[in-house]
Amino acid sequence: MEDKDFALFIKKVKDYTAIDLSQYKEAQMKRRLTTLREKKGYKTFSDFFEAMMKDKNLFYEFLDRMTINVSEFWRNPNRWEILEVRFVPEMLKATSRPKVWSAACSTGEEPYTLAMILAEQSKRADIQLLATDIDEGALEKAKKAVYPDRSVRDVPAHYLKKYFRQDQLTFCVTDDLKRMIRFQKQNLLVDTFEENFDLIVCRNVMIYFTEEAKHLLYHKFAKALKPGGLLFVGSTEQIFSPGQYNMEPADTFFYRKK
Repeated sequence: MEDKDFALFIKKVKDYTAIDLSQYKEAQMKRRLTTLREKKGYKTFSDFFEAMMKDKNLFYEFLDRMTINVSEFWRNPNRWEILEVRFVPEMLKATSRPKVWSAACSTGEEPYTLAMILAEQSKRADIQLLATDIDEGALEKAKKAVYPDRSVRDVPAHYLKKYFRQDQLTFCVTDDLKRMIRFQKQNLLVDTFEENFDLIVCRNVMIYFTEEAKHLLYHKFAKALKPGGLLFVGSTEQIFSPGQYNMEPADTFFYRKK
């Protein structure tokens, strides 16, 4: 009965939201959602789904638990340094207005990190980044751009001084930086992607997907990149056969479209 209850929950979620939980690793996802369901006092996933349909905050909490909105500025700083020192200068030599996308951007730390690097190196004031996520609650937090001090611990001092305003224990992103980013809701597994990107950053998301879903996404990302464009992935998400997606390694966790 428990398996049928969860299977029906997966179907209802897909019918209502187009989110296909069957493309996420089942044991991991089921364990995480069972913990949330029990914490909220629901005996079955059927009851939990009905409650989510009536309570927007509970639905957002479900999305948070499903997508694990854990993000930081300059997460894995040495990889961001490679992007900043090597790849962004290369990109800006090739085009003065690069097309950049932060996919599964969570609460915004990643696209704002990208925006700082681009603002620092580009002479143009009109560069705009696309930042997308499936979770509307996370996107609202990203647009507000107010972060606790622990989130900015890896931000280099000169960036912190230039692009943030401190308000007691929180840090607020400056309006100029906020204007560089276009946030929108997106389901990576279902929605079509824009194309001709110079850089796509999608980090610490693939670990939640099945191998079939990863395969689909890498093909979609490759199609969305322009020739020579870069895909930047997370520190546990190495692509072992990038050639099947018409990509090749450019550095550790960076892949270039052929």
